[in-house]
Amino acid sequence: MDSLPGLDLTALASFLESHGVAPAGPLRGSVIAGGRSNLTYTVDDGAHHWVVRRPPLAHVLPTAHDMVREWRVISALQTTAIPVPRTVVLCEDATVIGEPFYVMDFVDGHVVRDRLPDEWPATETTCRAMADALVDTLLELHAVVPEDVGLGTFGRPEGFLERQVRRWWQQWEASKTRELPAIEDLHSRLLAAVPVPSAPGIVHGDYRFDNVIYARDDPHRVAAVVDWEMSTVGDPLCDLGLLVVYWVSDPSDPAASALPGTRASLAEGFPSREAMIDAYAARSPRDLSNLEWYVALGHYKLAIIAEGIHARFLLGMTVGEGFETMGPAVPLIVERALDRASASGLAGFSGGA
Repeated sequence: MDSLPGLDLTALASFLESHGVAPAGPLRGSVIAGGRSNLTYTVDDGAHHWVVRRPPLAHVLPTAHDMVREWRVISALQTTAIPVPRTVVLCEDATVIGEPFYVMDFVDGHVVRDRLPDEWPATETTCRAMADALVDTLLELHAVVPEDVGLGTFGRPEGFLERQVRRWWQQWEASKTRELPAIEDLHSRLLAAVPVPSAPGIVHGDYRFDNVIYARDDPHRVAAVVDWEMSTVGDPLCDLGLLVVYWVSDPSDPAASALPGTRASLAEGFPSREAMIDAYAARSPRDLSNLEWYVALGHYKLAIIAEGIHARFLLGMTVGEGFETMGPAVPLIVERALDRASASGLAGFSGGA
């Protein structure tokens, strides 16, 4: 069994066997492309197919990459309508492969990044079905009552939004590779105009096109939502704000540089950002009048995440390709956020600090 960067397959096989999951043969694996934070691997033994998740090779952001939290929320959602992979086993012992990790079943389907799957016709009908499925699944998630699935203590909704701004600022201070006055401005504006939050719910934390797996034969259906590393219980509109940032409809958008491989929404036939917001608003009881604040928070988070990944890239501690675009994208993302904030008309938010 060959080892992979960050994953000793021999150690993994021994751990699985000791926990009642005896591999049918030698383990084979590969790194799943697309991830820019936690490392994701596909592993099989010739009879079974699993996915392994572990933190990155270098921890730059001190409170991120919590495998136990990710495991807990996916496990809690197993019996709901939210499509998640079946969980297999959690390892909290960092001595096994160097970090905590968990194993879940592999979900067959399409992860859509740069273009539509070859099997699907590139039509407006297909694009609309995919966009509707993305929004519908998010609405379903935000309708789940955390207490009903054992997640009543998973987060602290009171003061959540202000805490998000402050916590992500701590991440910026821990991972920044340069001074950036524009992000200080954005930080100040966000704190000055924290809105009254919407009702608490489960927040995915990184909900976007390539963090869902579409059913292989049906663009109308999401087979699984993945990458729950930043999930919590808080204000679900944070997910919508971040989805708006990620829904790239302009090839010059700096988010496209920070998220290489997520440009499929540029294809003709996909709805605009505004149409995505309208689709969510049509079925949600939540007040979206302050949505621009949440969109700015999404830009702020993306910029800080990109800076953290850029820092790991400079240390030579990334696995895969495409990381060289992260650093240059950070100031552009912040400027995009400030431009939208200035045009928002929201009191205390549009005028700068």
